[in-house]
Amino acid sequence: MRQERFVSAASKPAPHGELVVRSPFDQQPVAKVEQATAEDWAAALQMASQARYELLRMPPHQRAAILEAAATTVKARRDDLATLLVEEAGKPLSLARVEVDRCVETLLESARVARTPECQLLDLSAFPSGQGRWGLLRRFPVGVVVGITPFNFPLNLVAHKLGPAVAAGCPILLKPASQTPSPALYLARILISSGLPPQALAVLPCPGQTVEPLLTAPEVRLVTFTGSAQVGWHLKQLCWSQRVTLELGGNAAVVVEEDAGHWEAVAQRIALGAFAYAGQSCISVQRVLVASPVYEQFRQLLVAAATSFPTGDPAAEGILCGPMISPADAQRLQDWVFSAQQAGARLLTPWRREGSLVWPQLLEQVPHQHPLWAEEAFAPVAVLEPFRDFEEALAKVNDSRFGLQCGLFTRDLGKIRRAWEAVEVGAVIAGDIPSWRSDPMPYGGVKQSGTGREGPAWAVESMTEPRLLVLSPG
Repeated sequence: MRQERFVSAASKPAPHGELVVRSPFDQQPVAKVEQATAEDWAAALQMASQARYELLRMPPHQRAAILEAAATTVKARRDDLATLLVEEAGKPLSLARVEVDRCVETLLESARVARTPECQLLDLSAFPSGQGRWGLLRRFPVGVVVGITPFNFPLNLVAHKLGPAVAAGCPILLKPASQTPSPALYLARILISSGLPPQALAVLPCPGQTVEPLLTAPEVRLVTFTGSAQVGWHLKQLCWSQRVTLELGGNAAVVVEEDAGHWEAVAQRIALGAFAYAGQSCISVQRVLVASPVYEQFRQLLVAAATSFPTGDPAAEGILCGPMISPADAQRLQDWVFSAQQAGARLLTPWRREGSLVWPQLLEQVPHQHPLWAEEAFAPVAVLEPFRDFEEALAKVNDSRFGLQCGLFTRDLGKIRRAWEAVEVGAVIAGDIPSWRSDPMPYGGVKQSGTGREGPAWAVESMTEPRLLVLSPG
């Protein structure tokens, strides 16, 4: 069993408690992780506040070089990091490798952003009051950032906090998910060994109630949270005087029009978006809307893709659907599926569960007030429903308090443009599932799905603020 210590240059008063991290697949202990106390957080915050001036003096090329060196190390340690993801998150091995590769891309994109600082020259003489004056507009780091990350992408979503913070020149304190703390600790050590001043970064595993009282400290200038809508909006209310960015949940829909074609390939792609990693992604496919003329044909293909989807031990090659993060979450899904059946829904796939492992579930005729339609399942489940015309499909997509991403399979450019105009989401993914994401892109949602955007360039914008220098005549 691995023994992990938290990462902080601040003093560590003793004693500290330990968290036992268990495998989601078989509940066996895989790590013991030192827990940070409120005193540890306070000390790290004070040190980070002092380190902001050191980072401010560090030129952009130096911060970029740290990120590039870290990316090289992450790439070299791909197998070790993938193993951590399998052990702690229950992520299938092939998907764990993809997450490590994406982490490398996130760090390299953060380095690119660091290497391209902008300064805007403004002619202020448009009115007599500005005659003879010029302005230089440049962005400066806001100061100390606190990041909070979830269990489902415990390496790459951590990189989406740490990478932009380094690029922007902001010290950062990070609270990783208690189920999956080790990848964040590993990445922090890589960044420090790559040259980041240790005072500028702390990764402090702890319960949420430990860190929450410190979020409103005046030294904290930005809170960036990825996780559930309930917790995220609570933090937004709590931290009313700080900047807050929220990347929250969803119940993503995909629309399949009758001109989509390549039906088997589309069904396979939607199954991947719904059931890979047990559906534990905020852009996992949850609602599948299919044009009525092709509904029966497509249902058969999607049922076949669901029932044959490779499910089992996440450490085994070829597996794509592993366990849910805990038996309690698997039980929640079981309760939702059975209650939907009682409410009139039809289960199209065999029910099968072993502990935290639930085989892919597909239902139709699910009432719209039921959680399987209205809430975020975060599970290997999808609901299937026909639509009569495209406007009805768009209305069904919008029938949600969430708005993260939407997928659309059609060859009609007019319909694609109409969806872009009408669907209330952060992104419409034409020709693919809503689960697609490239790490440099501006990623985030509307409505209850959050505020602000991730992607290094967009995160750096939230971690910096414009400051104007006015050059006077004479």
